[in-house]
Amino acid sequence: MECDRMNEREELAERFEDNRTHLRAVAYRMLGSLAEADDAVQEAWLRLNRSDASGVENLGGWLTTVVARVCLDMLRARKSRREDPLDTDGPEPIANRRAGEIDPEQEVLLANSVGLALLVILDKLDPAERLAFVLHDMFAVPFDEISAIVGRSADAARQLASRARRRVQGSAAVPDADRTRQRQVVDAFLAAARGGNLEALLAVLDPDVVLRADRAAVPPGAPTEIRSAAIVAERALRGGARAAQPALVNGAVGVVVAPRGKLLMVLAFTIANGKIVEIDAVADPERLGRLDLAVLDD
Repeated sequence: MECDRMNEREELAERFEDNRTHLRAVAYRMLGSLAEADDAVQEAWLRLNRSDASGVENLGGWLTTVVARVCLDMLRARKSRREDPLDTDGPEPIANRRAGEIDPEQEVLLANSVGLALLVILDKLDPAERLAFVLHDMFAVPFDEISAIVGRSADAARQLASRARRRVQGSAAVPDADRTRQRQVVDAFLAAARGGNLEALLAVLDPDVVLRADRAAVPPGAPTEIRSAAIVAERALRGGARAAQPALVNGAVGVVVAPRGKLLMVLAFTIANGKIVEIDAVADPERLGRLDLAVLDD
């Protein structure tokens, strides 16, 4: 009898491992932190281990529901504490993580694969909206299953996802043709900054370009306004733009700077005749919270 129970537990552990990658993907998109995602997955395993799973026909679905509920609780607790979930100095330590399992580079790669701008915008959603959008739009979970998790009707869950979708997609403040031209200029700016190409940067900047930054966006004592293409280009090269990604900023093409999906700065551009004539750098948390950000379609 004891041997049978051990075999059942081993089989259950194997079935859980078969679902771990999927569960981690769900949790990461829900939480935007690899450390917290692994916490949620570990909690799902603990709950499974305490449960009688013999009557569970769809273990993957059962586990997805458990992870989603755990993530929803974590998001609600995070919001009530007004915490920022990500730490740019490295992933958060958790007791159940195996040594060497997660490193900052791994999380950077994962954030890039999901999309830095998307992670930033998901973090602006209400917990229930984020859950409905992630589960339905990213993992095709039916609304009747989502409704049971959020404690609302299927129609209400559908509305949550719809509201989230509108916020993720945003609305353009400029015509598509103008937005396409803006995107070309911004892409050229980022490519030159990432590639360390000073000549290409100067080619996309107006000679009299103005860079305005709030105090949080510059080092102590540094000027908050610069009027020189050469100096603006030098500052862009120094930044490297590795954690920068195009996004819609108040309906126009701009840039979010978000290491591992943590929003640090937004660049808003004024573009005329194919040149960047003004750059506004916003890093003050209160100002960042007032910006309307959305994912920019590729």
